[in-house]
Amino acid sequence: CYFQSQEIAAQREALYQTNNRLEKSLSLLRATLESTADGILVVDNEGNVTHCNQKLIEIWDLENETTPIDGDNRILEAILNQLLEPELFVSKIGAWHQQSIQESNDLLTLKNGKIIECYSQAQRLGEENAGRVWSFQDVTERKTAEKVIHYQAHYDYLTGLFNRKQLNEQLAQLLEKASDEQEQLAVLFIDLDHFKDVNDNLGHVLGDSLLQQVVNRLKQCCRQGDLLARWGGDEFTMVLPHIFAREDATAIAQRLLETLQPSFELEQHRVRITCSIGIAIYPEDGQDTVTLLKNADTALYQAKTQGRNDYQYYTLGSNTYTGEYLALENSLYQALEHEEFSLYYQPQVDTATGEITHMEALLRWQHPQLGFISPGVFIPLAEQKGLILRLGQWVLQTACAQAVAWQSMGLNPIIMAVNLSPRQLWHRDLLETVEQTLDRTGLQSQWLELEITETAAMQDVDLARTILLSLQQMGVNIALDDFGTGYSSLSYLKQLPFHTLKIDQSFVRDLLSNPHDVAIVEALLTLGRRLNRRVVAEGVETIELRNLLFTLQCHHMQGYWFSRPLPLKEATQVLMQNSQTVCMNR
Repeated sequence: CYFQSQEIAAQREALYQTNNRLEKSLSLLRATLESTADGILVVDNEGNVTHCNQKLIEIWDLENETTPIDGDNRILEAILNQLLEPELFVSKIGAWHQQSIQESNDLLTLKNGKIIECYSQAQRLGEENAGRVWSFQDVTERKTAEKVIHYQAHYDYLTGLFNRKQLNEQLAQLLEKASDEQEQLAVLFIDLDHFKDVNDNLGHVLGDSLLQQVVNRLKQCCRQGDLLARWGGDEFTMVLPHIFAREDATAIAQRLLETLQPSFELEQHRVRITCSIGIAIYPEDGQDTVTLLKNADTALYQAKTQGRNDYQYYTLGSNTYTGEYLALENSLYQALEHEEFSLYYQPQVDTATGEITHMEALLRWQHPQLGFISPGVFIPLAEQKGLILRLGQWVLQTACAQAVAWQSMGLNPIIMAVNLSPRQLWHRDLLETVEQTLDRTGLQSQWLELEITETAAMQDVDLARTILLSLQQMGVNIALDDFGTGYSSLSYLKQLPFHTLKIDQSFVRDLLSNPHDVAIVEALLTLGRRLNRRVVAEGVETIELRNLLFTLQCHHMQGYWFSRPLPLKEATQVLMQNSQTVCMNR
């Protein structure tokens, strides 16, 4: 009896320990289910709900539904009632069971537009199915952002035309078809004459309005099957398949010139604008996209140098330099030595505090004979001639030294933002150049921010990640410029260590009149917050834009409303005034 009682006590103790471990396991399981970011739903083999967590209730907005008890399946009914296509989803579930599919992944669209990502896995007890575990995640914001970025990767934000990337793809297909059918094809480069004057005098808002009106007229000149794309800025590209002679392209070019002759109405302003056109013909002027586009661009340059408001065909002689172009190229080699370059500075402002947090360094060239040379002219030329590395190094050195000088004056420290060209980013000496510049100037790395574009980053994501991580380890900040204009995939945002995302000004200018741009900016801001990135809106030109962006919870801004790019003396005065104002407010 004594030994029997001992054995019974041991069995009771073992049972107690087992129950205790089981209770702890269940408690851990419940805590895990409730702490996960996904909505969890557990269904037994008969299709009855056995468990769900609070997150599921929130995702599916089921607060008024009763938590399932003893197989209560009202939650399942409520979920199905919200689906846009419930019958399709039910049939999928049936197919999974019939085919014994262990895992599944699907996107569910709700009647209210919400998008839910749904993953399920069979629950196994030994060799038998005991039910299924479902997890749900609300991916509406992510999918909306991806859709927006995908659109921007193929279409121009302002005009709705194909962008450069999509044009290249479409042109390659048309060339292949023209080759198969032994037909001719024409490529027209169209550049608006003196468009910069409109932007400078009337502002970018009216400039964009003019571009939209121009596009409406250009479309009227297109035949069925022709392609019209925005190449960039005020430059457009038209592709004319199925032409039989040059006269066909000539007729279109003349029509383009004529359609722009009537004036344009821009609010209270009446504006006239002309265009220059360069034409290249397949196959005689090139048999691939790169050659045709290059030769059409060369012909365009000829049209511009010969008086504008005209068209020119590409000829072998088009590649010879004009005197003006050659003079500009020669001057570029000497401009650094002659100290013709200078930096202008444009502030970025934290509108919540009014504090200037960054100064973006912008390169300017004042030619002694030709006057102010647009960066849009000399920077591509510097890239082409291999001078961009010397220019970039001078900009970095000068900007960092100026940041130190401002700190030495007792001004509030600001971050100096410097743009990197693609060639600078990929140069083998970039890291050494940045490190040596910081050492020479004495600027601490935390006060330097390097800006790169999406296009540059996406040329080689793996290599870009290696380079940017090295810069990050040095303590340098990294900004993604022109955010939202480049690529359909958002995966690179997770891979590349950006601290700042700069929303391109193309999304900002029409916020007050275009609800689509508001949706895009909201999506980009949400994405930035979720990724824990600082987000800056560029191109803020009016108080109304500033207020709307602030309402959208965008606090970091840059644009003419706050300040135009300023020469050094004026930029210093602005920083001094801002430092005093911020100190008084504190």
